[in-house]
Amino acid sequence: MYLYCIHPYLFKRVFLPCLNEYLEGSMLSISQKSKRKKRECFGDGLDTENTPHELIHQWSPPHKQRVVCKGKENEENQFVLARRPRKRREFSGSSWDTLPDELLLGILSCLPLQDLLRMSRVCKRWHRLAFDESLWHSVDLVGNPQLDQALGQVLMAGVLGLRCPRTCIGEPHFTHTRHLRVRHMDLSSCTVSTLFLDDIISRCRRLENLSLEGLELSDWIIQSLSQNTELVRLNLCGCSGFSPDSLGEMLKSCSRLEELNLSWCDFSTDHVKAVVSNIPSNITQLNLSGYRQNLTMKDLKDLVERCPHLVNLDLSDSVLMTTSSFPILQQLRSLRHLALSRCYQIHPAALADFEKFPELQTLEVYGLVQDTYLPILSKSLPRLQINTLPFSGVARPTEATRRDRAMWGMTCRLVFRS
Repeated sequence: MYLYCIHPYLFKRVFLPCLNEYLEGSMLSISQKSKRKKRECFGDGLDTENTPHELIHQWSPPHKQRVVCKGKENEENQFVLARRPRKRREFSGSSWDTLPDELLLGILSCLPLQDLLRMSRVCKRWHRLAFDESLWHSVDLVGNPQLDQALGQVLMAGVLGLRCPRTCIGEPHFTHTRHLRVRHMDLSSCTVSTLFLDDIISRCRRLENLSLEGLELSDWIIQSLSQNTELVRLNLCGCSGFSPDSLGEMLKSCSRLEELNLSWCDFSTDHVKAVVSNIPSNITQLNLSGYRQNLTMKDLKDLVERCPHLVNLDLSDSVLMTTSSFPILQQLRSLRHLALSRCYQIHPAALADFEKFPELQTLEVYGLVQDTYLPILSKSLPRLQINTLPFSGVARPTEATRRDRAMWGMTCRLVFRS
């Protein structure tokens, strides 16, 4: 046993032989036994009497070293570079992040189309809100010459109304297979392949108003139209590429049709017979102009018997129509607007018989009456307005006389500005 003797001028170790032996049961013997057990468990490398500084340095996380800058001008005075902790700025008032989604949607609803798209790039939350279905109620893309992926994004955003006539449409690039929500769509006079058009129409199930004027269609597209049983207005003026059978099946399926424009299509006599045999009986406005010798008097008789509630009927450019058609047309008790322009077998003097039509209001006979005879005809038919509408507005999204950007009486909320 060693004892340390501390003296102001002397420090030495003294050995006491009397305490070298362990006393059984004493506190000293107990402590020595515990030390032995620890050495047996942990080995001799860890001495409990001394602090293992090397292992502590190895096991401890590395400390940040201070950067000491030395320079020629600072050889005597050394300085340390340290980063100050950032202080949190206390913001008084409301932040954009604290606003609820309902309030942000109300703000975004006041933005035009281009600004709304810019706002969608700010952050993920604003992108989600910018493409909320409530903001994309109706979109007018007139003026955008090329629509590819943008058209698919607009349709997938959940628009109910889409207006983009006279536009070049490429592949829309749909990212999902869900049905579209669009109900009113104007694709008149667009440049689009039948493949891409079928991709769009096949995803629609809720169409109510549709205009495909001047487009080349296919039987697949007509069959896709058959799945939209809620169709009310359909404009297929100047279309081609589909068979009489597919046309007849489509007319049978779309039983809610009220306005139908099939003028100047690439029709044969079979197409015309398919129309008059399958057209819904609740049709009120119909345009069958431009069929010259394909529309016969028998077809007219079948049409009147099938659709007794016609209000607006256009049979212009049907050269087989004669004055014998007047008694047939007189069976239409609700007829108010009639167009017989360029039906050259009708003599102008016979037009005075339209005085017998009690509900008739307008009569279009362009090409039958010369300008010098028109005042005389107007005096003989004082109730009627003659030659006031050179273009038919049946099922068309925008009437020729209107200069606004309305679509079936509906103004689009988001408008593209070039």
